[in-house]
Amino acid sequence: MFNFRLVLLCLALVTGAVSATAQETQVAFGSTKADPSQPVEVTSDTLNVNQEDGSAEFVGNVIVIQGEMRLTAARVLVIYNQERSAIERMEATEDVVLVSPPDAAEGDWAEYTIDSGVIVMKGNVLLTQGPSIISGDQMIANLTTGTATMAGRVKTILQQGNN
Repeated sequence: MFNFRLVLLCLALVTGAVSATAQETQVAFGSTKADPSQPVEVTSDTLNVNQEDGSAEFVGNVIVIQGEMRLTAARVLVIYNQERSAIERMEATEDVVLVSPPDAAEGDWAEYTIDSGVIVMKGNVLLTQGPSIISGDQMIANLTTGTATMAGRVKTILQQGNN
């Protein structure tokens, strides 16, 4: 069976090779487009709420789930909008792992802007897509479009799939 995702990845790599001075590569990310209006579920060992700014800090084995997307980290800071009626963004630190099936990425830090469905990951970012691996300094994943851009000294290891 012909691996369509591998072909897309190779095409993205060729595009990235042409623009090597930009040091970024665009790839597909996740099998389905996310809906940022879905509820966000957060589980952690500890919750600290700051009454002054309305933020919430989740610490220890944090798991964030929205639809099929799952983000885990040691710490997640939730920042609400000015009216404190909805989540504006989340900042995750320490051992951040983002899974949007079938793809997964890990990094040192991530920021998820809920309304746009965009997650920015920084610091030793490693994206795994099946048997292939892409690393870089930063990944910007748009969960609503199912795309991601890897930037900053992008390195790719393409493995042959076993069919």
